[in-house]
Amino acid sequence: MEYRYFSPTVYNIEYHFVWVTKYRYQVLRGDVALRVRDLIRQTCEAFEIKILKGVVSKEHVHILISAPPNIALRYIM
Repeated sequence: MEYRYFSPTVYNIEYHFVWVTKYRYQVLRGDVALRVRDLIRQTCEAFEIKILKGVVSKEHVHILISAPPNIALRYIM
């Protein structure tokens, strides 16, 4: 278990998100999948969110992240 530090706090907050395409259409292939992966990485870097695991499948995205406590869950989504 790895603890992270933010100002006077020590935390280990992990979230598991799953995004699904509408009607489970298999559109996350090739260039689209690469673009989705790049956008997720850029967004996480901008907000200092650490990606622990992630998978981009044909119709859904799984991602396990560790986020600082000053960012509300609704803003991460």
